[in-house]
Amino acid sequence: MGEPDKRQVVIVGGGTAGWMTAAALVHQLGPLVSVQLIESPEIGIVGVGEATFPHLRLFLRRLGIDEAAFMAATSATYKLGIVFNDFGALGEEYMHGFAGLGEPLAGIPFHHYWLRMHGNAPGAAIGDYSIAVAAARARRFHPPCAELGGDGAFSYAYQFDATRFAPFLRDFACALGARRIEAKVCQVERDGGSGDVVALHLADGSRIQGDLFIDCSGFRSLLLGQTLEEDWESWSDWLPCDRAVAMPCTPPAGEIEPFTRAIGMSAGWRWRIPLQHRLGNGYVFSSTYLSEDAATAELAAVLEGEPLAEPRILKFSPGRRRRAWSHNVIGIGLASGFLEPMESTSIYLVQVAIDWLLELFPLDGVDARDQQMFNGLIDFEYARIRDFLILHYHATRRDDSPFWNRMRTMAVPDSLAERLALWRQSARVAHYGRGPFLEPSWVSVLLGQGVRPQGWDARAQLPDATRLGSAMAHLKENIDWRVASMPGHASYLQAVTGAAASHG
Repeated sequence: MGEPDKRQVVIVGGGTAGWMTAAALVHQLGPLVSVQLIESPEIGIVGVGEATFPHLRLFLRRLGIDEAAFMAATSATYKLGIVFNDFGALGEEYMHGFAGLGEPLAGIPFHHYWLRMHGNAPGAAIGDYSIAVAAARARRFHPPCAELGGDGAFSYAYQFDATRFAPFLRDFACALGARRIEAKVCQVERDGGSGDVVALHLADGSRIQGDLFIDCSGFRSLLLGQTLEEDWESWSDWLPCDRAVAMPCTPPAGEIEPFTRAIGMSAGWRWRIPLQHRLGNGYVFSSTYLSEDAATAELAAVLEGEPLAEPRILKFSPGRRRRAWSHNVIGIGLASGFLEPMESTSIYLVQVAIDWLLELFPLDGVDARDQQMFNGLIDFEYARIRDFLILHYHATRRDDSPFWNRMRTMAVPDSLAERLALWRQSARVAHYGRGPFLEPSWVSVLLGQGVRPQGWDARAQLPDATRLGSAMAHLKENIDWRVASMPGHASYLQAVTGAAASHG
């Protein structure tokens, strides 16, 4: 049997999604594919500074990309989680950290014991029993290692400049054989029988043929949306924010916070992402409740440094295409769907789509069973993240603005309503075998926003209260000791990247 012909893959759109896809395909499939990426210099990168989820570390590791080189090239900082201010109520704060919460006892999750001992104590925070949360509060960082409790003790992600990430991956992918074409797509040619995309006609008159087309054209969704007219499922009834204004500024003096902040505002929330060279700021809001000018003014009023660019308005609609893989076109990134970046899942969704594309890659032509599996898996990811984001808005006691009144009192999807009912009754969290948000994530947000259950696992009542309290105190002391042995975040950054990471 001879070698199979190379599959001709054409990616439309660069940016983070396009170059992540190109890099993964040429690295993982090598001689099985020929990858061409078309990007227009007229179309900029949507990214305004990216906060990510820990899964990106695995993506970079699979590609053999050195972490220090990546961080230096993208002015990245480390991220141990997300701090939420003014979500449960004005003046309240909690952190969704990238770590477990405490340690299970006799197979019972730690939060059941915490609820027994501290559930009604004013000011008690389950994050006290998370090493990621403790390190973030102390502005310290060191990767997990045996001395700090083992590789599974906590995880971490990155915060980086998105305008630098795509060029970094472009150089990587092109060095491995990906071909970059700088041009604008003017026409999409389809097969009259199957409806498949056959070729793309470019502004310079060239015609690019392909077997598989990857749509990374962003909100335009040139192939999946405009050409194939795949239906859009809107989730704006539950996630009404449809605008963002972004405005970076100079960084504040002092230690760099190893976490992203999400801060509740009058008609949405704003992000705060500390990078090595600047502070990323943006306000995600609903145009139903606030004008673009008013949102810009609210954001400008809270900037911590001098603006580094004019405010930029982004318009979006939360939801997804009903099929991410249609005919011989696969949408990845914004071309497939959009969920606001409250929990930093944009790049995660790109990465998940790439992972399943690699596993189901159509070497012998598109198979309807592979399409169905891919679409089902992507739908699963979007729906689970959607529910988790809605939780942040709905589980609030805020009544200070029409926006928050609406979010607090609205009907939520049945899937989320069932989870909330289960939690409120018995402090149980429905288990999923995959997805970015497992039990500790749900517990962090539910307790962080003041959703207290009526009861907990009866077996948590069995240990002697004095001994249980002593064990919990010892656990916290051990976490504090491990954190105290970590260097400051900026110091570690400078040691790793050689960059002038200190703001002081």
